[in-house]
Amino acid sequence: MTERGAVAFHFSSLLKNLLAGARLALFLPVRAHHFRASAIDFALLALLSFALWVLVTAARLGFEGQFEPAAIPAHLAGLVLILATAMLVALAFRAPAQLLLIAVALMTLEPVFSIVVAVLTMMDFVLGMPVAVFYAMLAWFWVACLRAVAVCAGTRRPQILVAAAMVTGMIALDITAFPETEPWTVPDEEAAEPAPLANERLFHLQGELIERSLGAIQSGRAGTPELFFVGFAPDASQDVFVKEMRFVKRLFDERLGAAGRSIALASSYDALEEFPIASVTNLGRALKRVGEAMNADEDVLFLFLTAHGDRAHRLSANQPPLDLAHVTPTSLGRLLHDSGIKWRVIVVSACYSGGFIEPLRDANTVVITAAAPDRTSFGCEPGRDFTYFGQAFFRDALARTRSFTKAFDLAKDIVTQQETSEKLTPSMPQIWVGPAIRERLDHFAD
Repeated sequence: MTERGAVAFHFSSLLKNLLAGARLALFLPVRAHHFRASAIDFALLALLSFALWVLVTAARLGFEGQFEPAAIPAHLAGLVLILATAMLVALAFRAPAQLLLIAVALMTLEPVFSIVVAVLTMMDFVLGMPVAVFYAMLAWFWVACLRAVAVCAGTRRPQILVAAAMVTGMIALDITAFPETEPWTVPDEEAAEPAPLANERLFHLQGELIERSLGAIQSGRAGTPELFFVGFAPDASQDVFVKEMRFVKRLFDERLGAAGRSIALASSYDALEEFPIASVTNLGRALKRVGEAMNADEDVLFLFLTAHGDRAHRLSANQPPLDLAHVTPTSLGRLLHDSGIKWRVIVVSACYSGGFIEPLRDANTVVITAAAPDRTSFGCEPGRDFTYFGQAFFRDALARTRSFTKAFDLAKDIVTQQETSEKLTPSMPQIWVGPAIRERLDHFAD
């Protein structure tokens, strides 16, 4: 066979394997003899799968960035996992000669599902893919893999049940045991630059900032209910949080009467001379100082937190090179309890922030969150001045009313309309109003 003839032969085999893999995935009739099983056939499928993986990832990032060499060992580890699964299945069926055939059949599914991911990418599902879609694809892949085994090795029991366990283990290991690696990455320009706090002057300035800010908090006047404000933006990874915090503090100082009784803490890259760092320690100190300055039975604290949130209901904390603790509903509740502050309005603008309501709710507290416990919120993109909820509540709703509860109703409608127009999964903002604080808030709603 000539060199050109060999290339044509292997190319033809590759096409036949891809066609067989497509029939597997789409549950169309396919037989073992439709596959071409040799070491070269397996290698060609592996190379094609890797190339598609890189191409899809690069396309998702607009082909900006660079190839990540760490993806090569990650892909090789996946190939070893497929070969190991094929070997165990072949041994279970007592058909060691079928090992390569099973491995090739499993490998033919990789390019098919890479193409599916590419299509979903163009439809803007990936990077924000709904959980239901992810699990549906996972189930589809599992069934297709099991079908590959059945086509190549048979369906007799108990061997096919053992094979099902092997396929399940293969997919589970691929998802959980191997570190997540992207073959195409965009360099993080911020991470490449020295962390601002590595500057000695800025580092030592932080102590002065927090002391100055705490010292500037004035005591409340007896007999006059007053509003105190504490803001907390602990994530420097995106400037939307510090921008939002800057607006909200100005709003409370200038329009809602909290000037001289407010403090904002914000982690950032460019406001380290403006705000003290938003660490849990600084938050605890701020709440304690505010608690000392307040007339406990008269004054009300408005506490605003804005950051990323996760499914475990933790607020992100990011200020390189510091290793900051996350804020959780439990830790926040403990800080509030230790501060001795009785009357509280708490607003948490973050994904999954509804998880803060149950641990913080009591008769003297209002808790407002940008999302339900199991929902994401929106607006944490670079270049924005507000999150969706922050904009709706602080910029739009509080311009129309001084009532925090009425502002929530207005903001919820605004957010719902915006999410509906953009076809986003509803964030479902939440509110808890303690029965004892309702009447007290009327003073500030006038």
